[in-house]
Amino acid sequence: QVQLVESGGGVVQPGGSLRLSCLASGYDFQTYSMRWYRQAPGKEREYIAFITDKGDYTHYVDSIKGRFTISRDNAKNTVYLQMNNLKPEDTAVYYCNTPYEATTYGQGTQVTVSS
Repeated sequence: QVQLVESGGGVVQPGGSLRLSCLASGYDFQTYSMRWYRQAPGKEREYIAFITDKGDYTHYVDSIKGRFTISRDNAKNTVYLQMNNLKPEDTAVYYCNTPYEATTYGQGTQVTVSS
């Protein structure tokens, strides 16, 4: 049974930073890519970042490029999202996801960017 547990969210001022974590279990984490998604209030969940199984290729949507960094530690079954220079429009619930079971999401972690 796949489980994804996101953590690390919080309230931060514009320009601040947060580091999100996603602990995965129930499958062979190191052989699958990972993605981060987010869902802002009143909007659809959207894809924002991708990392390959070995961490040798990453992709970002334009709205976060240059500010966010996705990484992973296969020994810890964990994927990270380092978020710098946060903006109010980054306010959302953040989720990780694996193509092993693409319909499964964790509970998410709330990020609020506000002065």
